[in-house]
Amino acid sequence: MVSLSNSVHTGLFVENIEKMVSFYRDILGFETDWDGGPFASFKVQDGGLFMFDRRQFAADMKQPYSPPRGFNQTMEIGIGVPTQDEVDRAYERLTALGVESLLGEPVTQPWGQRNFWIADPEGNYIEIAC
Repeated sequence: MVSLSNSVHTGLFVENIEKMVSFYRDILGFETDWDGGPFASFKVQDGGLFMFDRRQFAADMKQPYSPPRGFNQTMEIGIGVPTQDEVDRAYERLTALGVESLLGEPVTQPWGQRNFWIADPEGNYIEIAC
């Protein structure tokens, strides 16, 4: 049997790829070699992250184009940092850059995880945690 769980890649179908690449590259610090086309991939330690133009994807899949509205309540992107202090430093850095935390300052959950949530420009939830 082929194992399907060894490498997971997350794809975001996006409305405005220029704005989204700028956010993930310039604000979150993801590295990419994006050339301005309808597809962008980012270098990550585990798995992968890519973006593709939503209209183009709908056309390729022969589906009607139906853009989402508001926050994406079907998934989140989890970004792990090595220590709880780094969660706090990430919060300070991102809020200094004008990114709003959705629930306020980082909190330590009853199970010991420290985290906070933001959203990217198209409403995808991003959890920063240790």
